[in-house]
Amino acid sequence: MAEQSKGKAIMRKTLKISSLVLAVIIGILLIAVLISFINHKVKLNQESELFKPLGKMVTVDGHSMSVYTGGKGKTTLVFLAGGGTASPILDFKSLYSRLSDSYRIAVPERIGYGFSDVADTPRDIDTVLDETRKALKLAGEKPPYILFPHSMSGLEAEYWAQKYPNEVSAIVGLDPAVPAAYGNIQMPKTTFVFDLFSLGAKMGVTRFIPSMINSEPAIKGGTLTNHEKDIYKAVFYRRTETKPMINELESVKANAQKVNEMPPPQVPMLFFTSNGAGTGIAREEWQHYQKDYLSKVNNSQQILLDCGHYVQDFKYETIATHSKIFINSLVKVK
Repeated sequence: MAEQSKGKAIMRKTLKISSLVLAVIIGILLIAVLISFINHKVKLNQESELFKPLGKMVTVDGHSMSVYTGGKGKTTLVFLAGGGTASPILDFKSLYSRLSDSYRIAVPERIGYGFSDVADTPRDIDTVLDETRKALKLAGEKPPYILFPHSMSGLEAEYWAQKYPNEVSAIVGLDPAVPAAYGNIQMPKTTFVFDLFSLGAKMGVTRFIPSMINSEPAIKGGTLTNHEKDIYKAVFYRRTETKPMINELESVKANAQKVNEMPPPQVPMLFFTSNGAGTGIAREEWQHYQKDYLSKVNNSQQILLDCGHYVQDFKYETIATHSKIFINSLVKVK
């Protein structure tokens, strides 16, 4: 009996110590999070001068949307960002700066991106497209456009040409997604991990992981100046895994299915296809998705690039050169 009592006492003492250790660990974590949050708020305030719209701000359905415009020419190129790209305006800069001498360019930033508002709005493809069209119109742009979609926005560009063929004269895909690419992808049943990451970003935890911002394609590649990189970073810490970005992930398979319900639009297409790095899909499979899609389009071309998914940040010179040749050929055909 004495040994049993002694054993129970030791167990109670062990549990008490374990509880104390756990409480200390939780306390340390809470203090760390608090310090991170305070540091984040201080940094946001310091960066406020950098977080000023680079383009026009227009109001679409009660929310402010950013649209960057520039360049010169009769043809307007519209750049559509891929999912999760914090600053579309700066992400595309290396490319559109090499095209703006011959064409007018426009970069609308979706809700939750860049300098646009963050709002918990539906991200079905009809809503997203409607917002993009309204934003461009309010910014003074008029169709027809040549669309330059990157990644997930390939779906928006394809749907745009399906639904409003008179507004799209061609599509120059920057490693664009096509409906079939989402057919076999297992999307997460819950966005818990993304929500947790989003919370971490809001608490400023991402600031203590420099590899995240340093690995951003626009920072790692491209031709941004040091000042523009500072602006990108200021945007990044405000636009990482925003609610609209997460909502897009939840809607993407349904959006792909809707695009797939109609045949590919018969507008001229030029796709610049990456080696698949960054897509989560093997090179051959990724390149085949785009090749197969283009096989159903009468006037189409595919150029393979040996670089990662953000082709506009790694092969901007090559893309600009071939894009000009492609666009000029369209003018000659007319």
